[in-house]
Amino acid sequence: MDKAKIEQLTKSLLEAMGEDVNREGLEDTPSRVAKAHAFMFKGYDQDPKEIVTVFDSENYDEMIIVQDIEFYSFCEHHMLPFWGKAHIGYIPTDKIFGLSKLPRIVDIFARRLQNQERLTQQIANTIMELVNPKGVGVVLEAHHFCMMARGVEKQQSSVKTSAMVGLFKKNEKTRTEFLNLIS
Repeated sequence: MDKAKIEQLTKSLLEAMGEDVNREGLEDTPSRVAKAHAFMFKGYDQDPKEIVTVFDSENYDEMIIVQDIEFYSFCEHHMLPFWGKAHIGYIPTDKIFGLSKLPRIVDIFARRLQNQERLTQQIANTIMELVNPKGVGVVLEAHHFCMMARGVEKQQSSVKTSAMVGLFKKNEKTRTEFLNLIS
């Protein structure tokens, strides 16, 4: 992340908006924006394979669910935030995740410019790649600031997306069990 360039671009943006970048409230804003962006977009510098810990499943073959995982991301279309909760379920074969690793996977991909549909699919695909489970289900529920503050200006709307892989896609009972457990 090129913080110096972000600072310069922020200063240029403020000037283009007609602001005085030397006034008290704005003089440190370019630096603060660069630091904020380094944090909010840190997912570009992270690889799930390097962060995620897996363990032997010890013959556990029932569904594992972590739900209500908070996430914050930015829409790639308007660079405005969207946020919500992720619900993830998987059925292990021979490997399981350390439970805190599922939220980490969500954060890695959410901390990039995104669209919700791709984010949902990236989470599911990464879980499949890392532990090769019998199936994965991912549901994201999010509020999009671009729908709230501009355009249609709908404050109460939310967007739900899902990705079902393996047994979650092929077997209606598995999918229904997952959806009932997260609701």
